[in-house]
Amino acid sequence: MAKAPIHEIRNLAFCGHSASGKTTLADALLVKTGKVSTLPSVNDGTSIFDFDPEEKAHKRTIEASLGHCDYGGEHFNLIDTPGYADFIGQTIGALRAVDSAIIVINAHSGIEVNTRRVFAEAGRAHLARLIVINKMDEPNIDFPALVADIRETFGNSCVLFNIPLGAGAQFRGVASVLHPPEDTSGALYDLEEAHRALIEAVVQVDEEVMEKYFEGVEPDDEQVADLMQHALAEEILTPIVCCSAKTGVGLTELLDALVMCCPPPDYVRHAARKDGQEIDVHCDEREPLVAQVFKTRIDPFVQKLSYVRVFSGQLRKDDVVHVSGLKKSVKLGPILEVLGNETHSVEVAGPGSIVAVAKMEDLHTGSCLGEYELPPMTFPTPMVGLAVSPKSHADEAKLSTSLHKICEEDPTFHLERDSQTKELLVTGMSDLHLAVIRERLHRREKLDVETKPPKIPYRETIQVPGEGSYRHKKQTGGRGQFGEVHIRMFPFPRTLQPEEFVTKDRFPQMKDYHYDAEHHFLWINSVVGGSIPGNFLPAIEKGFKDRLVRGVIAGHRIQDVAVEVHYGKHHDVDSSEAAFKTAGSMAFRNVFQECKPCLLEPIVKMEITVPESSVGEIYSDMSSRGGRVLGSDVAGGKLTTVFAEVPLREVTTYARTLQSMTGGQGSFTINMSHYESVPGNVQQDLISKSKVHEEEEE
Repeated sequence: MAKAPIHEIRNLAFCGHSASGKTTLADALLVKTGKVSTLPSVNDGTSIFDFDPEEKAHKRTIEASLGHCDYGGEHFNLIDTPGYADFIGQTIGALRAVDSAIIVINAHSGIEVNTRRVFAEAGRAHLARLIVINKMDEPNIDFPALVADIRETFGNSCVLFNIPLGAGAQFRGVASVLHPPEDTSGALYDLEEAHRALIEAVVQVDEEVMEKYFEGVEPDDEQVADLMQHALAEEILTPIVCCSAKTGVGLTELLDALVMCCPPPDYVRHAARKDGQEIDVHCDEREPLVAQVFKTRIDPFVQKLSYVRVFSGQLRKDDVVHVSGLKKSVKLGPILEVLGNETHSVEVAGPGSIVAVAKMEDLHTGSCLGEYELPPMTFPTPMVGLAVSPKSHADEAKLSTSLHKICEEDPTFHLERDSQTKELLVTGMSDLHLAVIRERLHRREKLDVETKPPKIPYRETIQVPGEGSYRHKKQTGGRGQFGEVHIRMFPFPRTLQPEEFVTKDRFPQMKDYHYDAEHHFLWINSVVGGSIPGNFLPAIEKGFKDRLVRGVIAGHRIQDVAVEVHYGKHHDVDSSEAAFKTAGSMAFRNVFQECKPCLLEPIVKMEITVPESSVGEIYSDMSSRGGRVLGSDVAGGKLTTVFAEVPLREVTTYARTLQSMTGGQGSFTINMSHYESVPGNVQQDLISKSKVHEEEEE
């Protein structure tokens, strides 16, 4: 790869809803620019970008993939992203690596569920956006209505850059809004109106040019070209370009638009030094290295590839660089240029480059390379869970290792082991997301798994204070076991920090306290007079923590509790750490049961976007699930977004319900909000079904 000057680089992510033709379009651009000679096809399984076996089987993009080509003196780095919201994590990662988002819309289907999502994600990333109306060769296209829908949904900054000449089988070309051809027969939009809208959007970047324009002096071509990229970068303008990736009509004009409109990576970004002070990051190879891993892939040969965007400085093989989160610097592996599943070694990657670094176990998605840290990458929280186990017991260790590999690749896939059931729990974005992961396990590892319904992460807590004690005493011949612990237990509101709760007024004899942030749990030591020797206090704490994990009333983790140890008894011979650990655990259990214990359940926030005609049904459905509708907002395109809070137990299979209610036109996001008490009837049912086996007291 010849090293391209910064002003000649264009970093683009192709985003949109499934079946909008993003991958076919990206493939077609590689052909059009001469990067590849054969004609790739998603349907035939020969796509450059959809090379993963699962992608070929499903004929849909599952992972973000990288390619590159050259046109008009510019070097394009292209990232193709998935069209299903189930794999939105791949899109979010890709958007961190680019400077422009190409939002692809199916001319026949119009604005769909994920179109809105990716447009909004690109806006949150402050990227330049360009809309491509693809599949203009499809039948039954109402182009003026589609443009009106785009402007209503995404704003009046969306203006036509070119206009289709004909549609369907008659789609023969596009007419430039800036320089219309002589033959504009079949134009589907008023060229003069489009020209005026485009110029008025562009001149907003420069007050002097804008004043002259409204005085009747239109900017010349050079001024328009200069202002165009600034208008996109400042989110004043979102050009609309038309084409058909399948027939190739409009692809040259699309490439011209990408050259003219999409900004190079030469603008200032922001990072932070170790002391937290913000600094400006300039796209300059003479500046210190600032780069970030935006994607991780483990290929079939177990070679880990870390996809990196370089923002300043240079990357070279064998350079020793600092990596965020590590105490020591690391030596870089090979630097690779990527085209689909092919890689080629390069000597250096400068600012604006997107490359892969091979065989770096210390790099993870989000890792920053260099002395400065970029803002963290934020991914949605996966909420659809399954308990998994291998069909063969011999594959237990292999399953855990294989799932950790997938966690490394996919930031929206989480793995944990349930401390009560000892099961492996996986969570993903949807049933489809988890199904694809099971397919990947089968293909890569020859590993088949069994799954169980999703488990809800209930929690246990108390509602009133209480106190009590427990004496652990056993004599079985020889040295016995003895330990006695007296405690007071209090609800510990999540809104309070430890120092706000542990005051001398409340605990006048307090010596010290320990805080467990994971469980929002406080253990206060108020033992005086040596009634419990200090060497046994850590054992009591271990007994408490054991109980926090195992639960009391239904086997779920305990949170939001404070325990004060204020008295006890010991025996010079028979007392031991084991005895006091048991006494601490049992005292905790007994007092917990007297403090009006209750179960807490996770409440999630949902944003449900549906056609206006379905809003009433959504309100009714949320009410039947015990949810609270917080309000609604117009989403554009005759859609409404409903905001609600609802128990997670009620929406574990909501995707199927919403699809049925809206005919596939609805979408939703779901994120953890907080915990609330479970209704009494639900709590009794959960407790009766629990399989908690308590120890015998004696």
